[in-house]
Amino acid sequence: MRQFSFFIFSFFFFIAINAQTPQDDFEGTGNITSWYGDDCGVNAAFSNPYKQGINTSNTVLKYEDIGGTYANIRFDATSNFDIASNNKFVLKIYVASNSLTGNSPNQISLKLQNGSLGEPWSTQSEIIKPILLNQWQEVTFDFLNDMYINLDGNSPPPKQRTDFNRVVIQVNGENNTNLVTAYIDDFYNENYSVPAPVFDNLVWSDEFDGTGAIDGSKWFQQTQLIAGTSWANGEEQHYTNRQVNSYTDNGTLKIKAIKEPFTDQSVTKNYTSARLNSKFAFKYGRVEVRAKLPSVAGSWPAIWLLGKNVNETGGYWNNQGFGTTSWPLCGEIDVMEPNVAKTQILGTWHWDNGSGYRMNSKGVATNNADTSQNFHTYILQWTATSMKIFMDTILINEMPTVNPFNQEFYILLNVAMGGSLGGPINSGFTDDTMEIDYVRVYQESNLSIPEEANNKVHLYPNPVSNKLNIELGSVAYKTIKMQVVDINGRLIYDKQRDINDSKISFDTTYLKSGLYFIRLIQKNGIKNTFKFIKN
Repeated sequence: MRQFSFFIFSFFFFIAINAQTPQDDFEGTGNITSWYGDDCGVNAAFSNPYKQGINTSNTVLKYEDIGGTYANIRFDATSNFDIASNNKFVLKIYVASNSLTGNSPNQISLKLQNGSLGEPWSTQSEIIKPILLNQWQEVTFDFLNDMYINLDGNSPPPKQRTDFNRVVIQVNGENNTNLVTAYIDDFYNENYSVPAPVFDNLVWSDEFDGTGAIDGSKWFQQTQLIAGTSWANGEEQHYTNRQVNSYTDNGTLKIKAIKEPFTDQSVTKNYTSARLNSKFAFKYGRVEVRAKLPSVAGSWPAIWLLGKNVNETGGYWNNQGFGTTSWPLCGEIDVMEPNVAKTQILGTWHWDNGSGYRMNSKGVATNNADTSQNFHTYILQWTATSMKIFMDTILINEMPTVNPFNQEFYILLNVAMGGSLGGPINSGFTDDTMEIDYVRVYQESNLSIPEEANNKVHLYPNPVSNKLNIELGSVAYKTIKMQVVDINGRLIYDKQRDINDSKISFDTTYLKSGLYFIRLIQKNGIKNTFKFIKN
């Protein structure tokens, strides 16, 4: 067997599986009884040592690679997989950094094999996903839509295969003797999918239709030097609130960097430009910015977001009293930045959730002439579970929604000059411009509560102190997905539930007092939402 590396993050909502598809929550209710370790210790009834984040369950599977060259864990299904219908395999994983040796990439791979062959790996299909250390995360392996690796190049795509009956899980690769301990929980094979959130409600935008000064009700022009005499990364410009550096004309916003000596705050610099802060902050949604980029070497345009709580001197939200947290603890999302050579567009996250500075950056190849002469749309799609960055329809980068990306952020637009990120400035530079057609922020429509559904579903007692009973009436399925969302839109419960006599129940004792919403999502994708009050 050979190991390949593809760094493609994916994180999807998952839904219930029926009794015929493999699943294991390691609490005694799963239907997988044949977990086996190859050169790897496996304990499918291990007390969860990290009850935190998205996984506070009592029992997990412990995966312990003690140096086996091809260490992995696996199980055989009772019948072959139908990948065309059951295309996703979902699990939660936790890897502690102190359990690792060597320098293998932090990743998890899931391989589908035909266990009846003498060499089951010879016709396998594999998906590899990167993982983050020291936190629970959910990982989805989608054999219809993810990048997969066929060990045998003559094998058909996984969706055309009907001979797979074995799942192999491997952490941090193979062909090495490195040590790793991982904890795995809530393994599922999906047999249907729930659509991703639909961001259909335009909640904030600027179409830049005017002429002259920017709209001061929507944008703040940040000018105060954040490091006393300079900006970050050794940049060489002053940001100003002058109309010559930021203005609207002919239906677009222009942010213009100019070579000129300029003195402000007792500091003289040789370039001026503009840096805009949105006076709108939000959590979760879809951000679209249609823009042409400057092309001259040394210019550094950026479309990005910062946590509203950043304590950055002179920033709009800092001036409003929200600046309580330093960078990178506040979080940063870079939706569009070019590399120094302007041959790539980068999508990047910077953060610190208490375990030290982290960065996740990935780029897509671009042509400088194209991005400067033609408009492209740069997009952030951000949910409670995943974040994805696109250039037009091209996925640049994605990662799970980890702390601190679960709070309100605001949008920044700017063009910097030089420094460690802009690179050497072209000696003939006079001026260059980032031109923006629009900025739009979409979110999901407000939670709706269909009257028809209310007539069929009964929640009691409501208000509730302990157990909430949910009577579903006549339902066609034996399982249903249940989500609980708090008044701030935070997803706090997301599990498959068995339906017994058209009823399910939910223990609310751990919830704080207040208003909550329950979403019930059926196998066919239909979802309804209901309110309840916790005493």
